[in-house]
Amino acid sequence: MAKILKKEETTLLWSDEAGDQRKNNKNKKANTQDVVPADIELKIWIEKNKRGGKTVSVIKDLPHNPKYFQKLAKDLKKSCGSGGVFKNDTIEIQGDCREKMKSILEGLGFKVKLAGG
Repeated sequence: MAKILKKEETTLLWSDEAGDQRKNNKNKKANTQDVVPADIELKIWIEKNKRGGKTVSVIKDLPHNPKYFQKLAKDLKKSCGSGGVFKNDTIEIQGDCREKMKSILEGLGFKVKLAGG
């Protein structure tokens, strides 16, 4: 037989008290490294593999600081006038934009080498 709930009885569906562990997981920050452009040497690669024959300029092996490099990728895409993405500590810009990227990155203080292709 079904239990009839009275209006005084409440069923607790969710609580936002201090005992709730879901909020604590969101506040943990990943271990990020500080970015000092003078100490970092970037290599700009050009790739076609697994991209349907399309050319992509790639900056690999970046230090782990997603916020900084997401902003940098956005600025590079805007200045090169093409699409791209930041993922897995690499920046990928569509097309052969190595010379533009090199001048921009050197302007920011990075040491840049052209590699591959």
